[in-house]
Amino acid sequence: MSFIIKDKPFSKKWFISYSYILVGTFLLSLGFVLFINPYKIVPGGVYGISIIIHHSTKGLLQMFPDGTPLGLVSLCMDIPLTLLGIKILGPKFGMKTVVGFVSTAVFMDLLTRLVGDNDPLHLQNDVLLACLFGGLLVGIGLGLVFKSKATSGGSDIIAAIITKFTHIPMGQTLIYVDSAIVLSGLIVFQDWHIPLYSWLVIFITGKVIDSVVEGAGHSKMLLIISDHHAEIRLRILNDLGRGGTYINAEGMYQGAPRKMIYTVIDRRELQTLEEMISDIDPNAFVAVIDAKEILGEGFNSLTEKVKE
Repeated sequence: MSFIIKDKPFSKKWFISYSYILVGTFLLSLGFVLFINPYKIVPGGVYGISIIIHHSTKGLLQMFPDGTPLGLVSLCMDIPLTLLGIKILGPKFGMKTVVGFVSTAVFMDLLTRLVGDNDPLHLQNDVLLACLFGGLLVGIGLGLVFKSKATSGGSDIIAAIITKFTHIPMGQTLIYVDSAIVLSGLIVFQDWHIPLYSWLVIFITGKVIDSVVEGAGHSKMLLIISDHHAEIRLRILNDLGRGGTYINAEGMYQGAPRKMIYTVIDRRELQTLEEMISDIDPNAFVAVIDAKEILGEGFNSLTEKVKE
C-alpha cells in the first residue's frame, strides 16, 4: 500500500501541497543553475549525473552545442527510474513525485536559458560561496518537497531497490549511491576539488532539509497516547510498514491505565504519520524526539555496529 496520502483535488491541503512542490522545485533548480552547475559540483542524485553529462557533451552535439540540458537529461533518467520503482517497490511515489521531478526539469532548463550556465552571478570562482548558497537553496527546496509528502525520486529509488534485495538500510545505501556519483565526477573532470566541494554541498543540503522538516536527526522517535491506539497501530503497520511497541502506562491525573505506542520512523515519514494520527484522533498526545542513532531491524545493524 502507498504511504503517501492522497489529498482531495482542489482542496486547501491539495493547493498547499502542490504549492510546496512548485516553490520547492523552483528553489532547488535555482540552487543548481546559479551555484552548483557553473562550478561542476556533483552533489549526487540524477542531477549530479546530469551535470557530468552536461559538461562532458559541450561542443560534441550539434543539437546542444552548449551541452545537454540539465532538466532534459534528469527527466530522461527520472521517468524510467520511477516506472522501475513502481514495478519493483509498488506505487509508493504517486503523482506528487512525478510533478516534482517534471517541474524541476522544466525550471532548470528555463532558468538556464535565462541566465546561462557560465558563472551567472559573477562570483569570480568563489566556489566555497557557491557551495554554501547552493546547498542552502537546494536544502530548502528539497525540504519543501518532503513536507508535501513527495520524494525527490532519482537516487532515492535506486537506493530503495538496492535495499529491497540486499537489506542494507536505505540511508546507508543512499550514501553509497550518491558517493559513487560524486566520485564519478572526479573521474570525468580529473579534479580533486570537485568531490570535496560536492560532499560539502551534500552535508549543507542535509542539514538544511532537517531544519525545514523540523528535525535534526535522520530518524524520529515518537511516543503516542490515544484512546484510538488500535487504529493508529494498524496505520503504522500497514501504511508505513513500520513496527512499534506498546507500553503500559497510567495517567497521572485519574490513574487510569493507558496504552502508549513507541515507534521510530524516517524523517520523511513524520509529516505523513502526524496527518494519519490527526485524522484518527485530533486529541492524541504525540511526542516527537530526535533519534541520533537507531540500531535494529529496519535500521542499522547492531551486530555490524559492534563489529566496527
